[in-house]
Amino acid sequence: MAHVPAAERRPQLIQAAIDLMAREGVAAGSTRAIAAELGVAQATVHYTFGTKKDLYRAVVEQLTADFIGQVRASAPDEGPFGEQIRTMVYALWDSAVGERGRCALITEFSAMALRDPDLQEIMRAVQHEIESTAAELLTGLAAAHGQPLPLSAQEIAVYFLAGFNGLTDRYLVLKAAGEDPEEESRRALDLLVATTVGLCLGAPARA
Repeated sequence: MAHVPAAERRPQLIQAAIDLMAREGVAAGSTRAIAAELGVAQATVHYTFGTKKDLYRAVVEQLTADFIGQVRASAPDEGPFGEQIRTMVYALWDSAVGERGRCALITEFSAMALRDPDLQEIMRAVQHEIESTAAELLTGLAAAHGQPLPLSAQEIAVYFLAGFNGLTDRYLVLKAAGEDPEEESRRALDLLVATTVGLCLGAPARA
């Protein structure tokens, strides 16, 4: 392969790593395998990223940026408050479970982070970024509709994402086991949207 400047090689290697890991799992993403995926020398991967932690960080950051970008792009300019939330949630869902194993890949990184201090740092930052982005989108949408939020946007975002992550994990497990959880997952997602919108429209009872 002809010489390529480092600035161009880095995104190529990140994409090669994502493609490989999405097909075969995070554990398969050795520097040797990633180099072979792109057709470059293994030393190129080491030179570009330095450490496996740097590579993992780049992969996770790219996956996160892709998810966030798709959700932002899906935000409708008009429509009822609840329907706008539903549109964004379904864009996130389709991005999560319909992108050739991308959501499963994030789930794998999260599971590995339970025992890997380096990954804990990476995944903690990702979690905070996703929550902050969700809170930002919700704040903007509420402001556009003149809808005061009875709870902080951050609290509502944390609630929603906890439910969303549970539903995507369940979907992926059942799908991998040969079941077809599409219809019941969509019903559960509709319920999550409805309860999230309910939190936005009226304060829940507190103990």
